[in-house]
Amino acid sequence: MGVPSTQASNAILYLTYGAFLVVGCYIAWRLRHQSKTEWLSSNRTQKGVPLAFNFIASALGSGILFTYPEIATICGVQGLVVYALSSALPMLVFGYLGPIIRRKCPEGFVLTEWTRQRYGAVAGLFLSVCTLITIFLYMVSELSAMQQIVTALTGLDGLPAIIVECAVTTIYTSLGGFKVSFITDNIQGVMVVGLIILGVITVGVETHIQPALIRESGFLDASLLGWQLLYILPVAVLTNDFFLSGFWMRTFASRTDKDLWIGVSLATVAVLIILTLVGVSGLLAAWSGAWPLGSADDGYLAFFLLLGQLPAWVVGIILVMTVSLSTAAFDSLQSAIISTGSNDLFRNRLNIWVIRLLVVILIVPVVVVALKSPDILQIFLISDLVSAAVVPVLVIGLSERCYWWRGFDFVVGSLGGIFTVFLFGLVYYDGDASRASKLLILEGGLYAGDWSAFGAFVAAPFGGLLWGFAACGVRLATLWVVAKVRGRRFDALDKPIPRVAGETHDREAESVIERANDKDVCGKFF
Repeated sequence: MGVPSTQASNAILYLTYGAFLVVGCYIAWRLRHQSKTEWLSSNRTQKGVPLAFNFIASALGSGILFTYPEIATICGVQGLVVYALSSALPMLVFGYLGPIIRRKCPEGFVLTEWTRQRYGAVAGLFLSVCTLITIFLYMVSELSAMQQIVTALTGLDGLPAIIVECAVTTIYTSLGGFKVSFITDNIQGVMVVGLIILGVITVGVETHIQPALIRESGFLDASLLGWQLLYILPVAVLTNDFFLSGFWMRTFASRTDKDLWIGVSLATVAVLIILTLVGVSGLLAAWSGAWPLGSADDGYLAFFLLLGQLPAWVVGIILVMTVSLSTAAFDSLQSAIISTGSNDLFRNRLNIWVIRLLVVILIVPVVVVALKSPDILQIFLISDLVSAAVVPVLVIGLSERCYWWRGFDFVVGSLGGIFTVFLFGLVYYDGDASRASKLLILEGGLYAGDWSAFGAFVAAPFGGLLWGFAACGVRLATLWVVAKVRGRRFDALDKPIPRVAGETHDREAESVIERANDKDVCGKFF
């Protein structure tokens, strides 16, 4: 088996981490005079190509070495292509929606700030909680994946590696903030692209395909699950990307709308190619005999079983790539969760040293949860189902024609979408409340072989929209009754007065405009 020696494995791991620590600290030292605002965000400062490498680094993580080969061993080429397209194409949405949200919320740097401005503090806090939990789960899954990968590739205990990774990223992220994460992601993104190319060449040269296994596998044929994933995966990935503040921080960091489009376009193509190539390793593992056909429960190990047939130096290259992937993804998540929390929970009033301390404290629960080695795909699925319920009712507020849509409608619709999944489970499982409850966390997984997961991802967005419009109708009807009882004019459907561009010295006019646009928390929520 092509496994590097213990000494070589340790050298590769910790020299790579050491290199990132030195580079990260050097960049942080160069940025030592930046303000708190610059530490938290970098609005309108970045060009297209650096943005592209940042989106690539943020979109990828070490978990891709499990999930994409696994889908290939379950649904073959059809499932792999759908998964890769579903993961890459949603980044184009940031190129479309980014300029719109940035015009509406020029001082913001995360989606939750626009939500607060559009729907009020209650709705903004609700989305912030969903966002922070999602980022936390992604951090847990990244460390969990890295721990398992180190063990699979080298035979070493993965715990020391993830502790060192946490220490390295925490040191330079707490010192340099978002900007150091942005710059290191450029370096790591270039490394990942280069190592992927080198890895593909070596795997292609060293792997020997057995034609009989190609026919036997049936991976070139379409399947029912493959057609179901054609709906499930785009909905799951697209909506979940809205919860990842790292993407929004990079969207706001683009210097111009053109730079943003260049960045997301290049990143989309690169991510699509990378994910497809990684996923193909699952096919190659099956067709070369490294992964026994029919071993459905071990599909997530297909990539590592394939590497087991290759020379040790190839595993060394993959190990460096994995460290680069994981470090890039993890420092992006760290900066995203801290910037989001500082903005949404503390309104950026905390001293920068307090924020830095929070970066350190946050790592402890992440590591503790990651040590339990949860199912990586399961973590993603829970987050995906929640986002599928929340995002459709959220984006209605982007339309100028839906000025009457309020935070109450958004929150009720979001919670209603999740509840609808439970209602679907009751129907699907003939009234079994226990199984319906487990459907909320998709305990049976995405590849259960029935219609449960498909139905859940249909129920969440459409149920959310139904609950949202029902809440809107009840709210408007209640306000109409209250207006009639109090003898006031019903104004809930009045269009807001547009803000006056420029600066005015008429304090009374300013006050009227402010009340008309913002009212108060209750006005935005109801």
